[in-house]
Amino acid sequence: MNETITPVHGWNARLSEERPTPADGEWWQRLRRTITHHTPVLAFYGALKLIGFVSFMWLLDSAGNYRTKNPRFGGGTHPWDVLATWDGWWYQQIAVHGYHPELVRIPGATGMITLEGNSAAFFPLYPALIRLTSELTGLGSYGAGLLVSVLASFAAALGIYAVAAQLLDSRAGLAAAGLWAVWPGSGVEWAVYSDSLFVALAAWACHAVLTRRWLTAGLVTCAAGLNRPTAAALIAAVALAALFALRDRRDGILRPLAAMAIAPLGLLAYLGWVGHRMGDYGGYFKLQSGAWAHKWDYGSQTFDVLTSIPVGRTTYLFAWPFADLISACVVLLGLALLPLLLRLRPPAVLIVYTVLTLALVLGSQQIFSNVSRYLLPLFPLFLPLAAALRRLGLAHLFTLLGIAALASGSYAGYALFELGVP
Repeated sequence: MNETITPVHGWNARLSEERPTPADGEWWQRLRRTITHHTPVLAFYGALKLIGFVSFMWLLDSAGNYRTKNPRFGGGTHPWDVLATWDGWWYQQIAVHGYHPELVRIPGATGMITLEGNSAAFFPLYPALIRLTSELTGLGSYGAGLLVSVLASFAAALGIYAVAAQLLDSRAGLAAAGLWAVWPGSGVEWAVYSDSLFVALAAWACHAVLTRRWLTAGLVTCAAGLNRPTAAALIAAVALAALFALRDRRDGILRPLAAMAIAPLGLLAYLGWVGHRMGDYGGYFKLQSGAWAHKWDYGSQTFDVLTSIPVGRTTYLFAWPFADLISACVVLLGLALLPLLLRLRPPAVLIVYTVLTLALVLGSQQIFSNVSRYLLPLFPLFLPLAAALRRLGLAHLFTLLGIAALASGSYAGYALFELGVP
């Protein structure tokens, strides 16, 4: 692959050209052009995602295991009920009942799990949108949560398309949006999970940096910090890009500084509020460690899993063999794509965001079957694949990704929800 993304000064120069301000009568024409431009992307992503979703539902119905499981832990009356279990249950509880942050010890508990699970481990933006959507539409928490996730997944597809089209071309953008539909872990895109919302925010924050809209980048990153703790990687990426802008004196001083100041506020505000309510400003991290055994371990568990799976050992922590095998393949795929991404010489914001997200996920102790979901936000890794796939005609591209979408019902959906713990 010999493609190289346009050098930073090139696309910055194009974006800095004067653009006329549209008159009032031109807004409608501009809106129509925008809709016409983006409809094929939304249709392409939606068709692929629908293929994968139907495949996932068919597998659930055929196996029927959900009928014998607890409705909170992967069970339900209908196949689609599975989409609101596990973390989805917690998000619905927050949307309906709010937060009650506290650290409650399990009497007599020893070992890794010593605290009762608490809703404070789940960030507030997604459940707040569930609550708002429920009040506006009259839907219950399940329907509202699914609606928010589906709409956010389309927003993420557009954001990924925008980044790839900005740095490569529109055909690569279309391929990147299609890859978002079939990527390992994509089974949570249309579920009561916060992943689609986070990827939408991350993609549009990166696009705002690429187009030098610093205030937008700061505000969107701030919102991402209210959605997932791994927004720390995005915050660092935006801050570094702003520092480069200050060094190069491209966009003045105030706007890059504003982005740097605003970007971390959401994450810090939530962690601070939880710590204050718990009476312990490290309370969030103690809850994650004591209730979910999720903590920073410098990659010890990741190394244990990656060295156990090839020899058939399942003595590592939280073993779910088939789902763990898929997650291990995702890790190897990510590590293989990273040098290809670097070879394209993308802007620093994408490099820092990708590398730090990988480090945060792989350096943590967690249920390893979740890794395919935790690495779902690594949309910059789509760029080298999109650069290659853009050579295909539209029919061939859809056929190739359509086959992957059909298979994704298993590797990205069923394996995650039914053969592991999402």
